[in-house]
Amino acid sequence: MIIERETSQIARRFLAKRLNGAIRLLIAAAVALTILSIGLVRAGVQSESLTDDSQLTADADWSELIASMDKMHMAMQKVARSGNSDMDFVRLMLPHHQAAIDMAKTELLYGKDPQMRRLAQEIITDQQSEIELMERWLKQREPASAKENQTPVADSGNRDQR
Repeated sequence: MIIERETSQIARRFLAKRLNGAIRLLIAAAVALTILSIGLVRAGVQSESLTDDSQLTADADWSELIASMDKMHMAMQKVARSGNSDMDFVRLMLPHHQAAIDMAKTELLYGKDPQMRRLAQEIITDQQSEIELMERWLKQREPASAKENQTPVADSGNRDQR
């Protein structure tokens, strides 16, 4: 009887440990499934909200940014090499700076972050100032024939006295 009682107690302890392990495993699985389902619900809610208004805004601002870049690349590709590094630099920088202005304007239309909006305003101011400087520089260095073709001036015969 004592042996049966001890064997019975050992069997109960063994079964209790096994059941405890199984119960813990089931609880862990239930917690994991709950966490996973909460994550999926949140992801679903976020994706639904993105497909609404913010998706349309994101598409519009992205399209405008890309359009600015495309316009810049087309303008830069039209610049013919002059053989003068300074002239080539300035002629290529003009559309580059204009693209920066266009992109900054897009940021002002769609951006929310105050720091980025402030940066966009500074870019517009700085790049416009640099564009004006480069345009003045180019105008001062235009070849004489280009100047004569643009604004006809009466020939006084004093060209060599400049």
